[in-house]
Amino acid sequence: MKRLRDGIGEALGDRLAGLYLHGSLALGDFFPPASDLDFHAATAGPMDDPALARLGALHAAFKSEGGWMARLEGVYLPLAALRRQDPAGGRLPTVGVDWDFGLGPPGPTWVLDRWVTREHGAIVTGPDPRELIDPIGPGELRAAVLASLRGYWAGRVAEGADVAWLRPRNYQAFAILTMCRDLYVLEHGVVVPKPPAAAWAARRLGPPWPAMAARALAWRADERPDDRHLPETLRLVAAMVELARRAG
Repeated sequence: MKRLRDGIGEALGDRLAGLYLHGSLALGDFFPPASDLDFHAATAGPMDDPALARLGALHAAFKSEGGWMARLEGVYLPLAALRRQDPAGGRLPTVGVDWDFGLGPPGPTWVLDRWVTREHGAIVTGPDPRELIDPIGPGELRAAVLASLRGYWAGRVAEGADVAWLRPRNYQAFAILTMCRDLYVLEHGVVVPKPPAAAWAARRLGPPWPAMAARALAWRADERPDDRHLPETLRLVAAMVELARRAG
C-alpha cells in the first residue's frame, strides 16, 4: 500500500486527495491465497490524458511484477463522484486483477464499495472517509444489490450466455459467496464479509445453501475447473436473479 500510495503520488502530485482500502481488508475477512487488494483513490477533480497515461504505466508495471502488486483492484474517483454516485455518471479510471487500467462505467456494486470505505475503510492517506462520502442508507444498498442481480448477473446466466468463466472452482465460489452476501444485504441492509454471510445463509436457509456455502468457502483459492457442480451454481444464480425480478 505504501508503494501504491507513493506511485499514485508521483503520477498525480497534489491531485491525490485520499487513498482508502475497502473490501476484505477493511471488513476483516482478508484471505491471502485469494483476496484482492481493493482500494478507492480520491482525486481533486478529473484527470487529464498525461495523468491517465502515468497511472496506466504505473499499473502496467505493477501487473508485470506479479505478486501482491498484481492483485490491486480499485477505482479513481473525483471527490464529487466519491461523495455521491451518479448512476449515469461518466467513465472513471479503474484497474483490476482481470482487467488492465482504463476507463470503465460505474456499476451498482460501487455503492456497496463506497459504503464499506465510508463505514470501515482503512486510511492509507487523506482525511476520514466519512468526510468525503455521504451516508449510504439500507435502501440504497438493497437497490444496488437488486440492480446488480437484474443486470450483471442476469446477463451471466441468460440463455446462450458464455458460462465458461464460471468453470473454475474459485469463480464458482465467488458467485456463491456473492449470492450469500447479496441475500444478507437484502434482509439486513448492511454489508458484511462474505464468510459470515455464507454462515448466515447456511443457518437461515435450507438446501442447497448449506452445502454450497461450505463448498464455496473451501474453493476460494482452488483454480481447477469443475463441470460437475457448475449447473448447480448456475441454478443458484438464476434463482437469485428471479428473486430480484420479483422484488419489483
